[in-house]
Amino acid sequence: MIGAEFRAETAEETRALGARLAELLRPGDLVVLSGPLGAGKTTLVQGIAEGLKVRGPITSPTFVIARVHPSLCGGPALVHADAYRLGGSLEVDDLDLDASLEESVTVVEWGEGLVEGLSEDRLEVRVERGAEGEERVVSLTGAGARWTAGARI
Repeated sequence: MIGAEFRAETAEETRALGARLAELLRPGDLVVLSGPLGAGKTTLVQGIAEGLKVRGPITSPTFVIARVHPSLCGGPALVHADAYRLGGSLEVDDLDLDASLEESVTVVEWGEGLVEGLSEDRLEVRVERGAEGEERVVSLTGAGARWTAGARI
């Protein structure tokens, strides 16, 4: 397992961190986002989407549960899901996220404890509010061979 921690002072810096993170992501990657309500998870995903160059807009999928954002440049699509309203792993199974996992980058907000079974290889991202203002602390932990075999965060 590898890990790193970053600080972002503003929402723009959080998006920029997401764009940098997108440079590491490839088809088949699963990103599991956790953190309190309003911490900046969707803001980070907006940056990932910018970096992947997918069609937007990127908004919280809380009520639609999952959205697919196709690539605008021949890269992988972004599957952006929100497990906040899901009651358990059976409801996650109903989303069929594994059906598009291999060809997409899949990012699941509130997925901790629910979606890890989709892939042994995943990037776990925790977004927390910092001490002041808009500051965010973003912790990344890689799990599985994909993230321990030389991928640098």
